[in-house]
Amino acid sequence: MAGSLKRNDSIDEIAAPGVSEDRIRARNVQKILSAAVEVFSRKGLDGARIVEIAKASGLPKGNVYYYFSSKEEIYNATIAHLIHSWDEAFQHISADREPAVAIEDYVRTKLEYARQNAAETRLFANEILQGAGHLSGEARDHMRSITAEKAKVIDAWVAAGKMVKVDARHLFILLWSATQFYAEFEALACDALQVDQLRTADYNLAAKTITQTVLGGLLPRPS
Repeated sequence: MAGSLKRNDSIDEIAAPGVSEDRIRARNVQKILSAAVEVFSRKGLDGARIVEIAKASGLPKGNVYYYFSSKEEIYNATIAHLIHSWDEAFQHISADREPAVAIEDYVRTKLEYARQNAAETRLFANEILQGAGHLSGEARDHMRSITAEKAKVIDAWVAAGKMVKVDARHLFILLWSATQFYAEFEALACDALQVDQLRTADYNLAAKTITQTVLGGLLPRPS
């Protein structure tokens, strides 16, 4: 990704007082990534073209190539952005917190991100369903690493008697699938809830239901 303004950035942006090159770059990159998510979601990596991403972003094709060398680089950047959001949610799983609060915050954060970024969430799901052939080794290694790190937190809570014995990795798979479902399979969720489209209230109730159900099986019962 380039680090300075180029001739084909818009005249208004260049002339605007107080608009730094970093801000222009960040804004243009975000436009490209947002447009790319929509294009990749419809056509996949193999079917997408740079010119389509440029058109959807409202930027010249030359600008897209200025910030990214290829559609593969754009694709990897969209996946990296999603994984980063999951990292932020995972920060709630911390040994210095109580399990009930930490898990509830994790569930709510994951659901809220999925609600606000449904296309990005479906893009990742499609990648996995197609065999994850375009998922980089770096991304895979990172997800394995952070999962292992957070599994140690679960194990520590179990050892301290704060949770019943549970396989940490299977727990994360359960939480991950439950929080992703509403965005990835929205049509099914709407049918089950008998609504035309999911509302914020539906996501809030989902968070409450998932949290109560999971914690009901994880927290030790008073003797």
